[in-house]
Amino acid sequence: MKKFLALILALAMALSLVACGQKDAGNEGGNGEKQYKVAMICDSSISDGGWGAACYNAMVDAAGKMGWTYEVTDSIAQNEYYESIAAYCALGFDMIYAPGNQYTDAVLQAAEEYPDIAFALLNGNEATPGKAVNKNVTSLLPDAQQIGWIAGALAGLMTQSNTIAFIGGMELDTTKGKYAGYGEAAKFVGEKEGKTINLLDCPFAGSFDDSAKGLEFAKTMIDQGADVFFGDASAVDSGARQAIDEYNKAAGSVKVFDIGQPADILGQNECIICSQVTDNSAMIVASMQAVQDGNFGGETLYGTLQNGALSAGKLSELVPSEIQTKYLAYIDEMVAGTFMK
Repeated sequence: MKKFLALILALAMALSLVACGQKDAGNEGGNGEKQYKVAMICDSSISDGGWGAACYNAMVDAAGKMGWTYEVTDSIAQNEYYESIAAYCALGFDMIYAPGNQYTDAVLQAAEEYPDIAFALLNGNEATPGKAVNKNVTSLLPDAQQIGWIAGALAGLMTQSNTIAFIGGMELDTTKGKYAGYGEAAKFVGEKEGKTINLLDCPFAGSFDDSAKGLEFAKTMIDQGADVFFGDASAVDSGARQAIDEYNKAAGSVKVFDIGQPADILGQNECIICSQVTDNSAMIVASMQAVQDGNFGGETLYGTLQNGALSAGKLSELVPSEIQTKYLAYIDEMVAGTFMK
């Protein structure tokens, strides 16, 4: 994707030499109607089997539903955020989709310079849309506490050592919210089962693409007794799953488990027993519709268990049937708003 980034930067420079009044024929569909375009930038890989892949697939799904075309530039460094966004803006894209709070500064800068372009910021803070001087930024915000609950309830039921772990990528407010929700749900459910749950301190890799850090973190936390893992770290989580699978192989059976997110990735690794699933596509579709209706920006679109944006994925056969029943009952309580009440 780095070559593609270079290409779009070159094209953007070329477009800057074209007279502003020249018609962009590529912006119309075959029936003469406007062809809307969305572009995604991502610092992780869209082939990582985790966050990057799930966010990319959500955009593809939303674009398919709305009839938009799309492009993506992935595996970019932090110092490339703004230039990647600006390049797509210069190419006439209608909406920029940035899947993470870490892109906030670059998004706000570009949104000020490109007032006619919509910017959808996944996991953006509630206050971010109000900081956009042109009111052309919307935050797409899945409920971090509920995400943590979905994983934490299962962790509290499944742990045998009564020690559980969480791995973070970058130290973001959303990640901290997931960690807090994971811990409170696990401890609540564990207490109902007669357990006292120990949640290890969350290590942060400082990135979403350092799988070696995930490998290192998981080995250390397994040594500290952790037998159920959850994370918010994309490729770092992939490294952790590698360490867990290696440990289980050496042990001769699956004794340490992992809960995936944000897509249903059951079967990707032997250690995965379930996934917390986020339907980001629903929020992206709502953003695209707002662009087409001419009323995009200045708001936060929330994703919750109640509106179907959050859910639990399929459960592994490694989860005993009685635990599956208890877990699904807790999910029902979360949806009803009675969990931990």
